[in-house]
Amino acid sequence: MTRKKYTYKMRSYINASHAIRWEAGIGSEHPHTWEIICEIVSSNDHMIKFEDIEEVITETISGLSGKFLSTIAPFDKINPTLENLTNYLFDMITDSLKKINCKLIRIEVGESPTRFYCISLD
Repeated sequence: MTRKKYTYKMRSYINASHAIRWEAGIGSEHPHTWEIICEIVSSNDHMIKFEDIEEVITETISGLSGKFLSTIAPFDKINPTLENLTNYLFDMITDSLKKINCKLIRIEVGESPTRFYCISLD
């Protein structure tokens, strides 16, 4: 018998710019409205208020809003690609959600309506 899986899905946005570093130098700075879609499960199978999840995610990502990502940690050292941003957000949001007994099981980050990078837990 298949067991049901209950998850929450939240959508957030960050307006920030970046410039990719290439072997030949750095590209031009350009803005994005990054779309972040998080799928979350309660660690203890209890209901969680959407407002609590939204608050944690908003607090976690707010430091990136309005920034030139290429100049802030960790993107001053690693390339601020869509893939690296997604990995960074996955780790940061995962850590933050622990305080409300939630677990991030999937994140999708898009730099445009047609370009997304996703990370999922098995």
